Amino acid sequence: MIVKMSRYDFVVLASQSDDFVARLRELGLVDVTTTGWEPREQDRQLVSDIDHYRKAVDTLREFSQSEAMQTDAEAYVSGVEALEVYNEASQRKATLAGEAARLDKLSEELEPWGELSAESREQLAESGVVLRYFTTQATTYDDNFAAWSEQHTLAEINRTASTVYFVVVATADEEISFDAQEVRVPLMDYRAAKTEADANRQQIKELDYQFSRCAASLDAIEAELAALTCQLQNVKIRGTAQEAADGELVVMEGWAEADKSTEVDKLLDEYPDVIYLKSNPTEADDTPVKLKNNRFARLFELIGGMYALPKYGTLDLTPFFAPFYMLFFAICLNDAGYGAILFSFGVALFLKGGQAMRQASMLTMICGGATTLFGLYTGSLFGLSIPDMLGYESIAESPFLDFQNDFFSLALALGVVQILFGMLLNICFKARYFGITSVFAQLGWFIVLLSACLAGGLQMINPNWVIPGFTTSSPAFYVALGVGAVLMLFLSDVKRNPLINFAGGLWDTYNNVTGLLSDVLSYIRLFAIGLSGGVLAQVFNSLALGLTGLDSGIGEFGVGTIFQFLGATAILLVGHGINLFMSSISSFVHPMRLTFVEFYKNAGFEMGTRSFEPLTNNDKK
Repeated sequence: MIVKMSRYDFVVLASQSDDFVARLRELGLVDVTTTGWEPREQDRQLVSDIDHYRKAVDTLREFSQSEAMQTDAEAYVSGVEALEVYNEASQRKATLAGEAARLDKLSEELEPWGELSAESREQLAESGVVLRYFTTQATTYDDNFAAWSEQHTLAEINRTASTVYFVVVATADEEISFDAQEVRVPLMDYRAAKTEADANRQQIKELDYQFSRCAASLDAIEAELAALTCQLQNVKIRGTAQEAADGELVVMEGWAEADKSTEVDKLLDEYPDVIYLKSNPTEADDTPVKLKNNRFARLFELIGGMYALPKYGTLDLTPFFAPFYMLFFAICLNDAGYGAILFSFGVALFLKGGQAMRQASMLTMICGGATTLFGLYTGSLFGLSIPDMLGYESIAESPFLDFQNDFFSLALALGVVQILFGMLLNICFKARYFGITSVFAQLGWFIVLLSACLAGGLQMINPNWVIPGFTTSSPAFYVALGVGAVLMLFLSDVKRNPLINFAGGLWDTYNNVTGLLSDVLSYIRLFAIGLSGGVLAQVFNSLALGLTGLDSGIGEFGVGTIFQFLGATAILLVGHGINLFMSSISSFVHPMRLTFVEFYKNAGFEMGTRSFEPLTNNDKK
């Protein structure tokens, strides 16, 4: 649900505005509007500093969890000093890493030329022996070696399957007309380049102590970040507040949760020389949004937040799409083994990820657990058939769901259920706030669809699902269709001419029919993704057994059998790992798409533009 808000309009003396904002920050309950703020030239450095601090905090927090972290490192006294050291160490590390990469590449290029140092080459040059370096194709070198040797002294240095590296003893300015590419004289041999690269990597490793000291100073850095963030908020507030009385007064807009507004009122009543107006939000206000849901639905706020928050004054759809998303995820992944792995990953993330990963870990556990249960229902365990393992002759004779043959129609039925549910939510919400007459057209369309599904759709899924007295040939069905048609064709707007309503109703019917068909067909992806993941799992199982010969059984056990098992294990781990990764991504993305497009559209979702972010003294956002 969306938390109710109270609007405040503050009128404060300009000289007291900073102190007033500081008091609001101490209270931690008021979100002051700063919409439309644009940074001035003098504010850009502050924004840049905050960005640097945030990036440093993220990097150092990750570094503190790595093996390179030295736990005995002493923290810096101030966050400013720690950030300066971090910036210098980061720049130094980037320079060393780039140089090490360059030297590694140079070492690879020089390795075919062997171990001739630059000093040795200079000594040869002093004695009159100049080496010039060439490369050419192996066939060209072999075909022309005799002719080239008559003109110059050649020495083959190295050879690959396609290329020959050779040197020619000549003078520096002597013209050599070979069918070969002359290369620049190496400045060093590959050993020296590799040594310098290793030296750079050693210097990078030595920087870990500086990074460890900075990571140990995370609290100080975060405190400095919080202070800068508060400073930026003050700048935004001053930049967006309205001045009055020739700059003597400042007018600000603020928001607080309605059930906590009495605490705000108490502060305002005690604060001297402040006038405030308290009111309920209107539709024209840019009201901030805060969601408040039960423990289960709260986990799925992470999913909904990837799209947008609902507009204030509308319906929060999080509790309503949460069960569908969990079910759709399980259908797409559709394997008890994969679900168990995801559940275990969620548990590990919950135990080691800390408070920051708590919501994501719980969501992973819920989706993984649902996948495990659904996979058991469809009889799939790492691509293996559970009915076959239990001795059933076919899945049709078992209590398991035949996903491949039966779920296509069930996927469409699930789509219809979610779409109708979304339409019902939209109708109920609008009828409550705008009156029943505002939803006659939508209600009529809903009655028509629901009647068609109950009278004819149920029998398409199972011929035995027949509602007595309500079939496609019963009078009750036609009465329901008639009522629905009247509502959507003639009563879309009770204040409008019936003929105009009829014309508009026909156009809306065309749009609804084509749109609904597209929406329902989108749910086929549930069947397609679940089926493709299961087929790939079976393919990897067949490859593991077929390529290693285990599909024909184990003869005499020996050393070869051990290698067969090792090979099959490697194929299974790699294959199922790839399949689990790809299937998990699909299972995460496609139910989200069905939620944000099909369900949100039919439920009348309206996007909000602003979340509720009260001023606090420890704001690190």
